[in-house]
This record gives sequence, structure tokens and C-alpha cells, in this order.
Amino acid sequence: MPSSVALTRSASIIPGRALAVLTALALVLTTALVLAPAWLADSGPSDFADQHKLRRALRDGFVAYWNSGNRTHPPALISVINYWFRYHVAKGAIAAVLLIVLIALATLLWKAYLRAGGLGAAQQYALVTAGTLVSLFALAALLTVIANIQGAVAPFSSLLPMLPSGANDPQLAATFDQIRQQLTEATGAAPPVNDMVSDFTRYHVTMAIIAAILATTALGLTAVSWKRFARSADTRTRRILCGSGIVTALLSLASIVLLTANTTSAMHSTSALSAFFNGGW
Repeated sequence: MPSSVALTRSASIIPGRALAVLTALALVLTTALVLAPAWLADSGPSDFADQHKLRRALRDGFVAYWNSGNRTHPPALISVINYWFRYHVAKGAIAAVLLIVLIALATLLWKAYLRAGGLGAAQQYALVTAGTLVSLFALAALLTVIANIQGAVAPFSSLLPMLPSGANDPQLAATFDQIRQQLTEATGAAPPVNDMVSDFTRYHVTMAIIAAILATTALGLTAVSWKRFARSADTRTRRILCGSGIVTALLSLASIVLLTANTTSAMHSTSALSAFFNGGW
């Protein structure tokens, strides 16, 4: 009889059906986040879902773009940029839905922990562990959303880190040398350089704006958490609020660092782009 009473109490504290549904959704969305974006973005015969073909097309398109001497991107490069834009939109959308599911799951687990006074120590520990892990996964999903917003706003700059893998290509190496030289000259930069600097500025301004919003939100949540912590007398509630206050405070500090770094890069985009082509990014 006592065991049946304990099971009934556990079932009333931990909503198993909701927990199962949210966990299943999180697993499906996590799998989709890894596998689906490339497939969803690859709408033509280019087969850019194959990373080797994507990098090869990017190198060829980038060299053609530089050799054209114009700000206008050639068709070969446009197709790569458009694919990369669709990729970031798809991945960002999936990550956003995953974030919502993980927040709901974490909320469910932490609420269950608050009502877990009648459960055993092992069950309470399991709830805390699960709540912490899901909260960390939610933070990772948030960072994924942020990175993909930045990539969707400035897909060209987002593609640039793929280029150094082809530095052994003579044409690409020669292009890099010419770009480095152009970036060190005080005046008379070629139109493609001006275009890249402009896009690089947009890339960092986007992240600076996101970081400012994130820092403001995190600071607000930190203030709310510690205010409620001071007013609460319940031990479990205080533990959750303390953990929340510490995490959001750290997140706000990280966001401020990110804001500062990206604002500096946006204000000095030419120097930042030069550092990239010299291996500093």
C-alpha cells in the first residue's frame, strides 16, 4: 500500500505524458537540426548539401567575383550565397522551435521539483539533474538561433571562414594576396573590397544588436531572480532562483563582452577583415 501511494504521489507531481511528449519533440527537433537544414536549403541541382561541392563552388565563385573587379556578385557566387541564406533560415527556425520546446520542458521539470517534497532524495536529485541538463540544452539552442540570425542577415561574410580551407589553391592564394594588399592601402580599394567591408560591417552590427538585446534581457532576469530570492522563504524556490540568478548574470556578462567585441569590429571593419585574411579570425 505505501508503495502504491508513493507512485500515485509521484505521478501527480511529475506529469509523465507531458514529459514524454516534450522529450520526444526535443529529440525529433534535435535530429532535424542536424540533418534537415542542408536538405531544406538545397532546392536546385547544385547539391550544396555536399560540403565538398559547396566549398569548391564557393572558392570558384569567390575567385570569379574578385577577378570581375565589381561589387556585383557573379551568378556562381550568388547561388552559393542564396543557399547559405536558406540554410541559416532553416536551421534558425528549427532551433527556435527547439528552444521553445526545451523551455517548456525545463519549466515542467523545475515546477515538478518545487512540488517534490514528498518524493525520495533520488527522485529529487533526478529532477534537478534533468532540469539542469535541459536548461543547458536550451541555452545551446538559443546560441544556435543567434548564430543563424547573424548568418542569415550576412550570409556572404558567414561563408568567408570556409575559404581558408582552399588556401592551397593557387588561384585562391593569389586572390588572398591581392585582397591583403588592397586592405593595407589607405585609398583606392577595389570595389569587391568595399563590398566585403560593407557586408562585414553588417555581420558584426547584427551580432552587436543581438548581444545588446540579450544583455538587457539577461540583466532584467537577473534582477528579478535575486529580488524573488530575497523575498522567498521556500528552500527549493530559493535554490532555483539562486541558480537562475547566477546563470543569467554570467550570460549578461558574456553578452556585454560580445557586444563590445562586435561593436569594435563593426567600427573598424577594414582592420577586422584584414585580420581575417591574415588568419586572425
